[in-house]
Amino acid sequence: MAFGITNPGVVLSNASPIKQTLSTNYVDFTSAGTAGWAQQYLPELYEAEIERYGDRSVAGFLQMVGAEMPMTSDQVIWSEQGRLHISFEDVESAADSGDAGAQVNIITLGSGHAVRANQTVVISATTGIFKAIVTAVADTTITVACYNADGLGLTEAGDVSLFVYGSEFAKGTAGMTSAVEPDFVSLTNKPIILKDHYEISGSDASQIGWIEVTGEAGQTGYLWYIKAEGDTRKRFEDYTEMALVEAEKNGGDSSANGVEGTEGLFAAIESRGHVATDVFTSTDAKDDLANFDEILKKLDKQGAIEENVMFLNRDQALGLDDMLAAQNGHYASGGSSYGVFNNSEDMALNLGFSGFRRGSYDFYKTDWKYLNDATTRGLVGGVKGVLVPAGTSSVYDQILGKNIKRPFLHVRYRASEADDRKMKTWITGSVGGATTSGDDKMEVHYLTERCLVVQAANNFMLFN
Repeated sequence: MAFGITNPGVVLSNASPIKQTLSTNYVDFTSAGTAGWAQQYLPELYEAEIERYGDRSVAGFLQMVGAEMPMTSDQVIWSEQGRLHISFEDVESAADSGDAGAQVNIITLGSGHAVRANQTVVISATTGIFKAIVTAVADTTITVACYNADGLGLTEAGDVSLFVYGSEFAKGTAGMTSAVEPDFVSLTNKPIILKDHYEISGSDASQIGWIEVTGEAGQTGYLWYIKAEGDTRKRFEDYTEMALVEAEKNGGDSSANGVEGTEGLFAAIESRGHVATDVFTSTDAKDDLANFDEILKKLDKQGAIEENVMFLNRDQALGLDDMLAAQNGHYASGGSSYGVFNNSEDMALNLGFSGFRRGSYDFYKTDWKYLNDATTRGLVGGVKGVLVPAGTSSVYDQILGKNIKRPFLHVRYRASEADDRKMKTWITGSVGGATTSGDDKMEVHYLTERCLVVQAANNFMLFN
């Protein structure tokens, strides 16, 4: 299937930021030279603005899955618990050494490891899976002796994985000589300040508009500047969400403009979560299902959150629909069995799924307009979807000094008794009720200061 090049419509770069009658931004409804300029003020030519692009807003993701909470400081700090059990993946083990029937191996774990003498471990090597006991501990290494007489069977050094499953002591011996401190990770993020403003002169503010308009904010009528202000406000609300999704911390020289950035959703998942590539892109639904099952296995190794929400672009959403529909045994042969669709014929015919269960997990799927819109991620691509765990997690808040439950994904905004910066709006000038200056204009200002907190990012997944 191929698509021809279509007319892109009104190009924003040709529009004036304020209402001005220029030769470059007027709408000409005729093709006879300058006749359109002479006729543009005839009201019958401008009856109503056509909603060509429908609802142009792309915000809504954080409203659906997140929560908003105030904060009073310049940063938010939280601690996340570490793993309960001790394990090591792909660490180097020396070859077997020792006398026959008493083979031992020295395994390098690195500095600060928490394995102690007399603990028992399960070791996975290229030669098999073995049980062993730790006989000696050094700063960076441990010495293990397998319960089987032949040891690990390594004739040369190689990578192994291991985890601690218990301990064993001989009669009359002393107890464990050291303690294991609980591991935790301290994370931080800081808010960013977003600003915008709308401006109109006093003369234009009192002028009747030429077009009957309807905006995303619900405003209707003939006053063009009201429509434009509503669009500006809606665009700013989109920016407040898009910034928290796309933002990154400044890793370069920030002294030039004094900005430090903040960790957005995509950056948090890329650094602390999981990234899956080409999940629902196969022509064979069985291959896609196998890929999806790999996601389940990855979730099993993390927090195993039962309910998850997937926000997908159009390609991924259709691929997921096809994968699920193909699990119906009558689907491929053109039958009319709707079992996989909860026996709902409408759901089957629409091929649109609001939720499904696989293994021990419930998944809820929806389209994310931000990934499809031709003026946002739909233009550049790169991200095809995101999986977000539902529910809350328990973390230690270092500001409050206690454990608290918070949604996995939530927004923190600056607020105090003196100033609430969640979404500030104020008017300056001498028009529209403002009396702050002698300028014959009205300026509407917008400001917010906020950041995104992604807790337990190891349970999130980015689809590329």
